[in-house]
Amino acid sequence: MLVREYLEKGRSLAERIPASVIALASRIAVADVFWRSGQTKVNGFSIREETFYLFREEYKVPLLPPDLAAYLSTIGEHVFPVLLAVGFASRLSALGLFGMTMVIQLFVVPGGWPEHILWLSLLTLIIARGPGAISLDHLIWNRGPALAPVRHQNARA
Repeated sequence: MLVREYLEKGRSLAERIPASVIALASRIAVADVFWRSGQTKVNGFSIREETFYLFREEYKVPLLPPDLAAYLSTIGEHVFPVLLAVGFASRLSALGLFGMTMVIQLFVVPGGWPEHILWLSLLTLIIARGPGAISLDHLIWNRGPALAPVRHQNARA
């Protein structure tokens, strides 16, 4: 029974971890991956020529012209991670990065699935469960009476 007691104590301890902390860690972890990737594509506020070359010659994303794919990817890898980090439009941002990951997996680096499945797992958690209480989304969607719109008594439904 000693082993069972230790396991039960461990489970009890793990179950005390707030979901909001797990959501925050997930958002920051996946945001960091894409932010760093986006930073390799720019020099200051300009997209590097090497980025366009990679999209024309190496990545060859179907259905999109290479230059457009380079712009969309670079913008997405900068905007979505920032939104995720602060927890604003989190589900939408996670969905955007989920789509980017699927394109990367299917058309650019098919052998990268061990890493991509980790990203997809974190993004799926955010899409399915939301960004958690430590987010701007939570503040907006669960605003208190002080921030709620004022209803006039004379207003008719």
